[in-house]
Amino acid sequence: MNLYPLILSGGSGTRLWPLSRKHYPKQFLPLDGEGSLFQATLDRVSGLPDLKSILVVCNQEHRFMVAEQLDAGPCADTRILLEPVGRNTAPAAAVGALCALAHDPDAVLLVLPADHVIRNVEGFHAAVAKAADAVEAGKLVTFGTVPTHPETGYGYIKAARTEADARPVEEFVEKPDLARAKAYVDSGDYFWNSGMFLFRASAYLDELEVWEPDMLAACREALDQAKHDLDFIRLDTEVFSRSPSNSIDYAVMERTARAAVVPIDVGWSDVGSWRALQDIGEPDEQGNVVVGDVLTDGSRNCYLRAESRLLATVGLDNHVVVETPDAVLVAARDRAQDVKNMVERLKLHGRQECDFHRRVLRPWGAYEGIANAERFQVKRIVVKPGEKLSLQMHHHRAEHWIVVCGTAKVTCGDKSFLLSEDQSTYIPLGTVHRLENPGVIPLELIEVQTGSYLGEDDIVRFEDSYGRQ
Repeated sequence: MNLYPLILSGGSGTRLWPLSRKHYPKQFLPLDGEGSLFQATLDRVSGLPDLKSILVVCNQEHRFMVAEQLDAGPCADTRILLEPVGRNTAPAAAVGALCALAHDPDAVLLVLPADHVIRNVEGFHAAVAKAADAVEAGKLVTFGTVPTHPETGYGYIKAARTEADARPVEEFVEKPDLARAKAYVDSGDYFWNSGMFLFRASAYLDELEVWEPDMLAACREALDQAKHDLDFIRLDTEVFSRSPSNSIDYAVMERTARAAVVPIDVGWSDVGSWRALQDIGEPDEQGNVVVGDVLTDGSRNCYLRAESRLLATVGLDNHVVVETPDAVLVAARDRAQDVKNMVERLKLHGRQECDFHRRVLRPWGAYEGIANAERFQVKRIVVKPGEKLSLQMHHHRAEHWIVVCGTAKVTCGDKSFLLSEDQSTYIPLGTVHRLENPGVIPLELIEVQTGSYLGEDDIVRFEDSYGRQ
């Protein structure tokens, strides 16, 4: 089997706000250990036999986070495909299949979301090996998680009663109410829909040609017209936007006669809410899952997480409390799925807390807001060794830079000079400038901005190493 894991990394994880945000979603966060969920997915597939290459599909805004986390892991040859717009999982799998087939006519895709948890990696590898036999027989296989309780937040798969490792799929069902979920679990015939798949790339495209020919045509043309930019394959925006939006389940698996399901019991979770994250955590004697600097008094069965300061709770029961530097969430545990509604309200009010953290990642490093008022703001900027910001200017603000650590190479107008620790410079409004780190340690500086408008969109770029407009 020529195996090509296809990691889908396009989600925004709104139910895990305020930790997960549009520009730094849950798959890149260390929610279940030291590494991120994306890195855990990479580690999970790196030990599979017959691994040929890893494919990642993500949106353009996350491309540098994907590249950085790929570099930090033990990865095989990797290709990163950039979606200009989100079109759900079926088109993402289609471009992955087309990309794999361009290099290998026998390619088998293992389609995995980037943001899931699997405790038993060896058991997962064994399930992939079981599914491989069905794939060789022409089946399109999904993995159904053996339910541990009646869950109304997942879809279910009904499997035929047979002793085969890969059982024919009889029915896909939507998220049920509690009574139906109990009946599904009691029957033993239903499994949670994990959203993971194994199939020949050619078999998936054959089915897509039957059921969604317009989607396949758009994906094929978008890949044919794709542009290679640094380490990325940019799908053509206009063409890919014409693709219908649909999931793998709706587009293919619920229609094909070739669908099979391999039951798995491997400690799977889609980490789709704070309640789900609590369920996979290690509770204390009071049933609380505690992360960070947290003190409790009489609180029970809570998920309590502090990211930047002390969090203290008194007498809470079945609550979720999550603290970040710029937002705090307090929610009833049984309403954890409704956090997405709060994110929608933030969007409606134009609040940037739904999109950005106080610390914002950039391909050259990161910046963090420290203070702001009507005509000034202060940022802490960190530039990675050897990296540089774009050559740019601002129409509405001037900047003062004070170096805290490392060495800065500064371009200001027609001058270029070095600054070391405790030295500073001034960038007048309207002056073309650039900041670089020529050293071997991170460059840290404090930036004080002053002016009539301090938005991030007041940047005119003349040259950029990362292909940004």
